[in-house]
Amino acid sequence: MTKVVLALTCIALTFGVVSAPEREKREPMTFALDCPGGDCPLLKGAPQTSGMRGGSVKLNPGESVGWHSTSANEEALVILQGSGVANTEGHPDVPLKEKMLAYIPPATRHNVTNNGKEVLEYVWVVAPINEPLQSAK
Repeated sequence: MTKVVLALTCIALTFGVVSAPEREKREPMTFALDCPGGDCPLLKGAPQTSGMRGGSVKLNPGESVGWHSTSANEEALVILQGSGVANTEGHPDVPLKEKMLAYIPPATRHNVTNNGKEVLEYVWVVAPINEPLQSAK
């Protein structure tokens, strides 16, 4: 009986069925948001998190991050200071200002531009979605 339990445990570990020890490795974390400039990744996904990633961005007036896609992730932007605009493909532009959160859905091409007179600083967080994306029709 002991050999059977040991064999089943080895099989479960091999195929990732038992992943509790993996989850136990994750610890609470804090990060200073005093990056010198540009994009500063902070959360880097697995194994640091279960898939969430994030960082902070500082854009000078007139700068943008460039068009990119959320792919199979959803994204939240927390505006800390300054103002700007979130351009999302197929949708009207969304004005951004401090103390605001903007949500970008999965599979959405978007860009953030500082159209203000001071530094635009924000935190971004992306997390994988749990359901498969619907194909475009």
